[in-house]
Amino acid sequence: MIKSMTAFAKASCTRDALTVDLTVRSYNSRYLDFSVYLPESCQPFEEDIKRIMGQYHSRGRIEIRMNLTDQSEDQDLFEVDKVKARAYYKALKTVQETLSLPTDIPLETVLGARQVITAAKPEVDETLLKSVVCEAVEAAAKDLDRMRKQEGENLRKDLSGRLDWIEEQMKEIRTQADSVPKTYKARLEERLAALTADADAIDPVRLAQEVAVLADKSDVSEEIVRIHSHLQLFREIMDAQDSQGRKLNFLIQEFNREFNTIGSKAGNAQLSHGVVDLKSELEKIREQVQNIE
Repeated sequence: MIKSMTAFAKASCTRDALTVDLTVRSYNSRYLDFSVYLPESCQPFEEDIKRIMGQYHSRGRIEIRMNLTDQSEDQDLFEVDKVKARAYYKALKTVQETLSLPTDIPLETVLGARQVITAAKPEVDETLLKSVVCEAVEAAAKDLDRMRKQEGENLRKDLSGRLDWIEEQMKEIRTQADSVPKTYKARLEERLAALTADADAIDPVRLAQEVAVLADKSDVSEEIVRIHSHLQLFREIMDAQDSQGRKLNFLIQEFNREFNTIGSKAGNAQLSHGVVDLKSELEKIREQVQNIE
């Protein structure tokens, strides 16, 4: 099973008059990172939120945004700063007497002072609030996990198809590699014939020895065997219980090393072109693996 690191989830939890709405987005990252945006009253629970998310996810940058709605009755209460109201009224009276203004000071003028009347900050039941927050985060973490597994299954299908293609191409690579010794022998015979046109005939034993040396240097059978072993391991990792994107990424490096070796030993243009196609497909696999947790 593999899990994608890119997904989106949301959750909501209501208890008594409190409602917590949560949205979560996750992106690619080498490690598990968090960006948490919380209302002021929920900020004490940030570490609890990260801990819950960490129980379901091991890699990725996870962005969490939370909104809190409190429908309790004391949300509509206001407080009056009596000291500030008296001081402001006294200042207005001083202005009135100084300018000999005949009119009374209306209530609206006093209320115009900043922060004379402010919304009251009701006491929050932190135990209840923490319970609601944690329940919403737990639901969001599970939903995000479900979405990452679903997207991971899509990745698995795509990668399986690409691995099958590589496996088929390796059959052609093997066929081409088997013809390399014959190609070297023909080239060697042509060059020796040109160099010894006026000399005695070429020693067939010596020619066979030289061809054998060249064939040994161009032998890619070990690389082909290792590539098939890597293909098998890649599939086993994808089907494992835990998502292991790092292992797949390391395995891609091994694929690339074998392809480079085959390319350096290539004895004809067709074999070289086949290696180029394989490396192009491997790059597409690498891009997909970057999304795996």
